[in-house]
Amino acid sequence: MELISSDTQDIKFMCLAIAEARKAELLDEVPIGAVVVRDGEVIAAAYNRRETDADPAGHAEFLAMKQASNKLGVWRLSGCTVYVTLEPCIMCAGLMHQARIDRCVFGAFDPKAGALGSLYQVNADERLNHVFEVTPGVCEEDCASLLQTFFREKRKRNKARKVAARAEEANEPAAAINE
Repeated sequence: MELISSDTQDIKFMCLAIAEARKAELLDEVPIGAVVVRDGEVIAAAYNRRETDADPAGHAEFLAMKQASNKLGVWRLSGCTVYVTLEPCIMCAGLMHQARIDRCVFGAFDPKAGALGSLYQVNADERLNHVFEVTPGVCEEDCASLLQTFFREKRKRNKARKVAARAEEANEPAAAINE
């Protein structure tokens, strides 16, 4: 029997989180996905639904941890690892602390809101009653590319809408304004 290295396992589960992120993208949600794993088994998977559900807590990792707690029938997610495509924000990192996860593995860094290394280090604050391990940068390029492409396309669509709105106001075809 060949043991699978933790690096290989991390890539495997991050690929599942990326698949979840692609589901969010189809809903025009920020493409972030998460899976919760315990003993090598996926027990929950989710993607961003903040816009769809009009819910400020509709983050992928938040939803996945809630799903995992419901499935296991406990609020403590000891023994669990959360895989998420983007470094968690302060809310989600705080929930990881509260849920007592063992580990978080994330893909892309979030320099604007990341709470597991970029702006804060919620996982390692010894003033808190629980610390957890963090493995950053797994499939980082794939995760970052997914987000960059999403926002680039969103900016293009927004620009096209603005051009069309200006053309409509001026009673001109949108193509004439672009010339």
